[in-house]
Amino acid sequence: MEIILKKDVENLGLEFDTVNVKPGYARNFLLPQGYAVLATPKNKTALEATLEARKEEEAKLIAAANAVVEQLKKTSITIPAKVGTGDKLFGSINNANLSEALAKAGVEVDKKYIKIPGNTIKRTGKFTALVRLHRNVEYNYEFDIVSDAPVEAPKPAAPKKEEAKPASEEA
Repeated sequence: MEIILKKDVENLGLEFDTVNVKPGYARNFLLPQGYAVLATPKNKTALEATLEARKEEEAKLIAAANAVVEQLKKTSITIPAKVGTGDKLFGSINNANLSEALAKAGVEVDKKYIKIPGNTIKRTGKFTALVRLHRNVEYNYEFDIVSDAPVEAPKPAAPKKEEAKPASEEA
């Protein structure tokens, strides 16, 4: 079912986006809550008129979004996490954790604009998240997840002791 969003909806889209959703989700949640309207030809025409009237404001929003993307390009994030065996995390990393890490680095991005494939990450390594700041401005941001445990030097192997042979065998 095709709908037009009237408000930003996390994990779905931004205001004025036209998206396809399952009919039950639209009828039971989005439409009654006022988050969306059906994408009828009349509503699509009204959307185009609204976007045309907001062109100046949209240009400012796009410029602000592009400025944030430029900051993201200059920022590299490494998120430390508790790690068990086989590089598996205790818990997981999600869009809120990435948003907090970016805020500490000086780039303010709300978690609703960050989309991590699979919604959570449960292993260490290099990952990519889609940062969608505007309908027309998207950026694939790469970041690392590493173990927060200090790296221990490998312990030297203890010298092997030769087993003492009983006296009866030596003769």
